[in-house]
Amino acid sequence: MADHGITSPLLSPPPSDHPHLILTVQDETETDTDSHHNGTHTHQSTSAHHHHSRNPFAFLGSDGFTVPVSTTADPFRNHTLEITGVYESLKIGICLPVALARLVLFGVSLVIGFLATKLALQGWRDKKNPMPRWRCRIMWITRVCTRCILFAFGYHWIRRKGKPAPRDIAPIVVSNHVSFIEPIFYFYELFPTIVASESHDSIPFVGTIIRAMQVIYVNRFSASSRKQAVSEIKRKASCGRFPRVLLFPEGTTTNGRYLISFELGAFIPGFAIQPVVVRYPHVHFDQSWGHISLARLMFRMFTQFHNFMEVEYLPVVSPLENKKESAICFSERTSHAIATALNVVQTSHSYGDLMLLTKASQSKLKPERPSVYMVEMASVKSLLHISSMEAVDFLDKFLSMNPDPRGHVHYHDFLRVLRLKTCSFSEQICAFMDVEKSGVITFKQFLFGSAHIVKQPLFRRACEFAFSECVSGESDHVSEQKFGESIRPAIPDLNEDEVRELFNLFDSDNDGRISKEDFLTCLRKNPLLIALFSPCLHNKDISEDGNRLVEEIV
Repeated sequence: MADHGITSPLLSPPPSDHPHLILTVQDETETDTDSHHNGTHTHQSTSAHHHHSRNPFAFLGSDGFTVPVSTTADPFRNHTLEITGVYESLKIGICLPVALARLVLFGVSLVIGFLATKLALQGWRDKKNPMPRWRCRIMWITRVCTRCILFAFGYHWIRRKGKPAPRDIAPIVVSNHVSFIEPIFYFYELFPTIVASESHDSIPFVGTIIRAMQVIYVNRFSASSRKQAVSEIKRKASCGRFPRVLLFPEGTTTNGRYLISFELGAFIPGFAIQPVVVRYPHVHFDQSWGHISLARLMFRMFTQFHNFMEVEYLPVVSPLENKKESAICFSERTSHAIATALNVVQTSHSYGDLMLLTKASQSKLKPERPSVYMVEMASVKSLLHISSMEAVDFLDKFLSMNPDPRGHVHYHDFLRVLRLKTCSFSEQICAFMDVEKSGVITFKQFLFGSAHIVKQPLFRRACEFAFSECVSGESDHVSEQKFGESIRPAIPDLNEDEVRELFNLFDSDNDGRISKEDFLTCLRKNPLLIALFSPCLHNKDISEDGNRLVEEIV
């Protein structure tokens, strides 16, 4: 055997007459088009053109967009939604008589608590000032009733760790939110002032009890309401005669396995905060009020031998005194303390994701995983500056495109909803949205792409210029004929019926003409359609500073 040194190659070179292996790499665009058949021709050929298509939105200054990687986390999923297993079925059967007794106890306690609260509130007009002491003593009846309600739900004993800090040290308490049980517990334990949605006031019985807590109502979709709520939090937290203020900064319930983004209302006033964490240890029954109906969750609670609950009061978190700390940094330190205590992952989901999840679940499409429509709205708001309601509107449009069970929209359905015909121009729009070049479009791509166009600095001006190019003479409306003349440079072979389809999309009043308001509203809801007017904006001055934007029109 030959003596090989350290520097000798492990494999000897092949002899000179040895045949060479040659690999031929075929370009994707040269693929035999005969392989496209049975309705997949359009979809696959579109994917092949993605690498060479022009950007139809370059005239707005857009050079494309990116979509963050989606997470598989689902903070709202209840993991025992269905009753499975022999043990759980037998337990429910055994506990049915007990459940009836618990239901009676729940009803009686709720009625007594409601009557005591009505008595405490009787004749009280000055709701801006703290509740008088004699009224607070009456409210102890209601507090005892709430403990009976917890007992009826199977929380016979509740394990506590740590103690509530004195009010003068930490006037604000924040907690994670897993179920409707925490507000009941805190009512009994602390009798705090809470911050709640305005919709809670209309809940029978419960609304009256909440009012006795001198609740701070907030409309999460109103900036003025949120600002007023922060002012009230600051006023009541700074006054020692008011109870401490309790907030659930997540803004909604989760399954307790994740900690979603915090709203800033508790942290803007700049008071010291005591974080509290609540756990629900379980094996067979997940007690979280995630994507599950209230009636089903209550039934499962009534039919358990015992439901476990643990409450841990964490050390007080104070704003940094040696430097000015923003509310964002203050909330991040507090959320990190809670996540560490719970040993859970923090995500950028928010109440907006629950809205998207609910919307997708209620659709007739029955997706395999409705969670694929969640986009981590907290990060989306900071990146795209769109509200949760705007995201829901975009989801409504996306669902009309008939996505498959995996949440993918195919080329022909995408064009059908936009009223566009199959052509090279439509392929460019599709390619712009399909950032992964997979031949399908996900909701996250559709949302990011649409929001990217809307937020372009020149989008609004481009819409106004497009309208002015579509009107003729002294008219302030767009006729169907002029509309067709304006969009045909983008898609030259449009027939009359196809023009009418697009025209009807803009004509919300169905009166045969398009007003400026209708025109701009349609483009805000369907921002991708602004590309139709790019040829008529060719060489038009649509920039804010007077620079001329020239697009190469195909």
